Amino acid sequence: MPLLRNSLDAGEASVIQLALDEGISHVCIDEPVGRPLARLCGLNVTGAIGMLVRARREGKIASMRETIERMRARGIWLSESVVSFALRETGEA
Repeated sequence: MPLLRNSLDAGEASVIQLALDEGISHVCIDEPVGRPLARLCGLNVTGAIGMLVRARREGKIASMRETIERMRARGIWLSESVVSFALRETGEA
């Protein structure tokens, strides 16, 4: 049975449940339905871009701009506001 458009998908549900079961306080979820639910469960939430910003600050990736271009080339949609945020946060604006 297909999930409703605004429902939590199995991957997000699994991430949240595993974090709760294992005492993990921070999760990576990008979908708008999963983020507030994870917060309601007491979890700290970041998304893929937040993780990439951290990786860039730690020198684990050389260029946020190139990373974003590669993501987009693979069909990952990112809003212009998210891209602008990431570039500003990493000094690549």
